[in-house]
Amino acid sequence: MRAGPSQEEIRRHNLGALLRHVHLGGPTSRAELTSRMGLNRSTIMALTADLTAAGLVREELPRETGRAGRPSLVVRPESARVYVFALDVGVDRLVAARVGLGGVVLDRRETVRRRGPFVMEEVVGPLAAFARQMHRKTRPDTVCVGAAAAFSGGVAREDGVVRFGPNMDGAEDVPFGEEMARRLGLGLPVTVGNDANLGAMAEHTRGVGVGCRDLIYLHGDVGVGGGVIVNGTLLGGHQGFGGEVGHMIVNPKGRSCGCGSLGCLEAEVGERALLEAAGRFENHSAQPYNGSGALIGRDAVRAVVDAADRGDIVAQAALGRVGDWLGLGVANLVNIFNPEMVVFGGTLREVYLGSAAQVRSRITTDALPPVREHLRLRTSALGDDATLIGAAELAFAQVLADPLEVLARAGS
Repeated sequence: MRAGPSQEEIRRHNLGALLRHVHLGGPTSRAELTSRMGLNRSTIMALTADLTAAGLVREELPRETGRAGRPSLVVRPESARVYVFALDVGVDRLVAARVGLGGVVLDRRETVRRRGPFVMEEVVGPLAAFARQMHRKTRPDTVCVGAAAAFSGGVAREDGVVRFGPNMDGAEDVPFGEEMARRLGLGLPVTVGNDANLGAMAEHTRGVGVGCRDLIYLHGDVGVGGGVIVNGTLLGGHQGFGGEVGHMIVNPKGRSCGCGSLGCLEAEVGERALLEAAGRFENHSAQPYNGSGALIGRDAVRAVVDAADRGDIVAQAALGRVGDWLGLGVANLVNIFNPEMVVFGGTLREVYLGSAAQVRSRITTDALPPVREHLRLRTSALGDDATLIGAAELAFAQVLADPLEVLARAGS
């Protein structure tokens, strides 16, 4: 028989659980922590004392009590002292941020990524420079406890290698995390995750999906990615490639996809499909404005939605077509996973807002009545930063699992 957990294991678990409550929920009173965690007051007091001594939290009197008697001390995360680096590698942009405990973005840098073949130095170089700039600005008493990156591609769970990136030519079997860690030079590994999966976790923990145990997050960039949360847990799959819903085939004789198949969801609802239907696509590898002055990327998608709002019948028809395919994809997903909520993020946020009627109509037609009955369709609360915030949460994962050990290792 396996022995039960030791007192040290229980203590480590409780420290992590308390820190997670404060990290995700913000300043929380001792009394509330006692209620949420089901522990007695003396245990909560001891745990907060340990975390305070380590510099992870601080305790202070509440600003307003409104109650008679001795107020319960409030536990706050030391956001300015303990932080991680979060990186976001999108098709069109590179973002680096310094995120404090509690999810506070303390500093950030962003630049455009030119479309075209994936070149490691063109991605790692700017991100490492951004991180070093932010690191130099920190106070001497601060400590970095992790780093993670959201990458627009399939990331293997076992080693964090980017195995494929259909919209990043040449991003195959790329040891991105290893190279990023080397260039950062902070003595910390860089964990890498799929951007849509991390966006799903961010919306689940900090966005519109807080309190929702089963949700699907759909992320639009050039293509379409997805993250599936089942009973509060990210569905990763055998090797970590789960959630690639953009490559679900919805139209077998449809448009060609960057992955080599025909009629994938992202081929029918992605950026190119929308712009071509709206008569606004020109095939240039470029910055947000291409060589002829036409918009591409997020700005181009938003321009189509704006035009449709102003009565442009071509833009309206384009959104209607794309919305119909998007609704079919969502209907398939809700029939399979029966989520409580579907969240549209990235450029799909605007696409959904401009085609909600078509999406809902297709779901009504093709989704089973029981699974659509209580389904909620929502747009991302975190906007364009959902994937970045997800990367930050991935970077915080270790310190939340074992606060004192990780902090000691980071400070050594």
